[in-house]
Amino acid sequence: MWNEYPRTEERTGVQESRDFAPTFDVQSDFVMVYGLYRLKERIAPWKKRGYVIHLMTGVSWGGYQDYLFGKYDGINHRDEGQVYADGSERVHGPDVPYMVPTNAFAHYLSDGLKKAIDAGVEAIHLEEPEFWAESGYSPAFKREWEIFYREPWCDPQGSADAQYRASKLKQYLYTRTLDRLCSECKEYAMKKYGRLLRFYVPTHSLINYSQWMIVSPESALLDVPTIDGYIAQIWTGTSRQVNTYRGVEKERTFETGFLEYGIMQELVRGTDRRMWFLADPIEDNPQFDWDDYRDNYYRTVTASLLHPKISDYEVSPWPGRVMRDTHPRAKDDPTQVKIPPEYKTNLLSVMHTLRQMADQGDGAWLMNTAEVGVCIADSAMFQRIYPNNTEPAHAAHFNAFYGLALPLVKCGLSARPVQLDNVRRFPAYLDAYKVLVLSYEFIKPASPDINVAIAGWVQAGGTLVYVGDGSDAFHEAHDWWNTAADYKTPAEHLMESLGLGRCPAAGRYTVGGGTVTVIDRYPGDVAYDAALSDDYRDTVLTLLAERGIDVTPTSTLKLRRGCYIVTAAMDESIDGEQTLDGTYVNLYDTALSVVKNPTLICGTVGLWYDLSRIDKSGCSDILALSGRAEKLTRTRRMLSFVFRGPADMTAAARIWTKRPPQVITADGNEIPFVCDAETGTTYFDFPSNGEPIQIKVKF
Repeated sequence: MWNEYPRTEERTGVQESRDFAPTFDVQSDFVMVYGLYRLKERIAPWKKRGYVIHLMTGVSWGGYQDYLFGKYDGINHRDEGQVYADGSERVHGPDVPYMVPTNAFAHYLSDGLKKAIDAGVEAIHLEEPEFWAESGYSPAFKREWEIFYREPWCDPQGSADAQYRASKLKQYLYTRTLDRLCSECKEYAMKKYGRLLRFYVPTHSLINYSQWMIVSPESALLDVPTIDGYIAQIWTGTSRQVNTYRGVEKERTFETGFLEYGIMQELVRGTDRRMWFLADPIEDNPQFDWDDYRDNYYRTVTASLLHPKISDYEVSPWPGRVMRDTHPRAKDDPTQVKIPPEYKTNLLSVMHTLRQMADQGDGAWLMNTAEVGVCIADSAMFQRIYPNNTEPAHAAHFNAFYGLALPLVKCGLSARPVQLDNVRRFPAYLDAYKVLVLSYEFIKPASPDINVAIAGWVQAGGTLVYVGDGSDAFHEAHDWWNTAADYKTPAEHLMESLGLGRCPAAGRYTVGGGTVTVIDRYPGDVAYDAALSDDYRDTVLTLLAERGIDVTPTSTLKLRRGCYIVTAAMDESIDGEQTLDGTYVNLYDTALSVVKNPTLICGTVGLWYDLSRIDKSGCSDILALSGRAEKLTRTRRMLSFVFRGPADMTAAARIWTKRPPQVITADGNEIPFVCDAETGTTYFDFPSNGEPIQIKVKF
C-alpha cells in the first residue's frame, strides 16, 4: 500500500548549492544546503516548502580561501594543501586545494559550522574526507609525520613501508578531524540551544577509494562515537570505472555498483547508525549523453535496491544540475538539451518509489543463490602506489579485488564485501557467512587477532578460500607480522593459526569442523585469465554444494522487496535471457506500463511492481506516482490526494481501483486516463507547475 510519510522520517534527501527553484523541487524529505555562505537566505525557501534542513560542506576541500590566505586568523595557511612529489598541488579548483587536515583547519571549520547551527540546521554532513595517496609532500604533512611518528619525514614513494605508513597517517588525520568537529559542535548545539545535533559523513565506498588511490577514514569512522551515520556516495561516476573480468577491461556499472553498495552496508551492520544510499541521475562528467546517464542511473539504483537492509536514499546530488543543465541528446546527436521530459517524469516516479521501500521487509531472493563474503579492509587504501616498480603485473584497476568478486557476482551469487577490520569491533561478525574468500595480496589485517578470529570461525565450521602467492611488495611494510614477530607475510600467521604450518601447499585442508582451500596465485591473475577465473568460480560453487547450499548458477539476480521485484540480467555470464513470470508495472518506464511475463534481456535491469501483491481489501491505491502524495484519502467512491512535484514537467500515475474510474480531475479540471481492465489499474498524467494540485479519482 502506498503510504504517506512525514518528512521528519527523512527517508529521502537531496544536496543543493543553488538557490531554490520550483523546477528542481523534487519533494524529497530533507535538503542538505551545500556550503557555509548566505545560509539564512538559502535555507528560507526550502524551509517554507516543508523540507527538513541539513547542511553539507566539504571536509577536505571547499571555498576556504579566507583560511588559506590569512583573513581568518592572520596566519597564511597556504602550505596546508596536499602536494605531489613534483611539488604540484592536488586541487579541486582554483585556490581550492585538497587540505591536510591540521588542528588549525579543524578549528576554522568548527567556527564555520557553528554559524550553520545558529542558522537552525538539524544535521550536518561533512563530505568526502579524502587524502590522495600520491600526495604527502607538503610542509603541513611533513610536520604531522614528525609529530605522529616522532621521526623525520620519509618520502612516501621511497619504499613500500613509507607509503604504507604515510597512508595510515592520512587516515588518522581525517578521523581525528571528524572526531573533533562532531564532538565540539554537538557540545555547542546542546549548550547553546539544548538540541541534539546530528552528524553524518557522506563518503565514497572503500572499493572506489582504493581504486581511485584515495585514503579516507572508512571503517575507522565506526570508532568515532559522535557520528550518527553516512551517505554512500556511489553513482555512475564511481561505478563505471573500468575493471577486468576474464581478461576483458570495460565498464561494469551494475556489478561494480552492487559491490560498492555492499561494502557501504557494512558501515552500519551491527550498529544503530543510519545509511542513505545515493544515486545520481547524471554524473560529474558532463560529456556523456542523456541516454547514457539514464541507463546508468537505473543500473546504480538497481544495484542499491539489491541490499534490502538499507531503505533510505539520497535521490539526487545537485537536482538543479539535473533539471537545468544541458547535455548531448544522444550518442549520435550532440545537440545540447535539458533533461528529456520523459526522463524527468520517470526520474520522479523512481524517486518517490524509493520512499516506499522502508516498509517492504528484508527482501527475499527469487533464485537459488548464497551469500559469499569477499574480504576487504581499510588497508586496501594504504597500498595502491607501488614504489620502485614493484607493482604486480595485474594490479591495475584494483583487479586483485575484482578478480575475486566479479566471477561470483557474474554467476548469480550474492558476493558481499566483508569489512575485515570489523572482526575486532563486533563479536561473531563473521558468523553471518558460511563461505569467505580472502587474500592478503591487496589488503593487510590490522592486527593478529583478526587471523585468530578467522581461524576460530573455520574451526567452528566455516569454509575459507585463500588466494595468494606472497608476492605483494607491501608484505615488507613494517607492521605487526614482521616487527613483533618474524613472519614474512600476515598469511603465514593465519595459516599457522589454522594449524597448517606457515606455508601450506595449494590444496584443500580440513580444519576442525571447517575447510581451507589454498589457491597459490596472485588474485589479479584471476581477473585476467579466463580459465583461472572459471576454475576459481567453480571451486566456490563446489564448496557451496558440499556445504549443502543449493545454488543454481545464473546470469540474473532477482530479489523481492514486498510488492516490488528488483532484477538485473548480466552479460558475460553463464546463461541467456530469462522471463519474469507474472504481471507487473514497469517502474523504469515513463508510462508505467503493465507488462505480462517480461523478458529479462542480458545487460538490462528492472524495477517492477508486482500486481499480484495489490491489497484488494481496500477500494483503491496508488501504485506509482512521479511526485509526493499528501492528504491521501480512500473512500468507496473516491481516491483523492494533493500532488506536489517540480515545475515544468508532466506528472504520471498508475493507480488501482476496485471499480473503473468515471472521472479524474486535477484542480477540478478533467484529465484523460487509460484503464487496463484485466489488472484493474489506470494510468493518467497531468502537467505539474510546482504548486500543490488536488487530484480526485471518482469511481
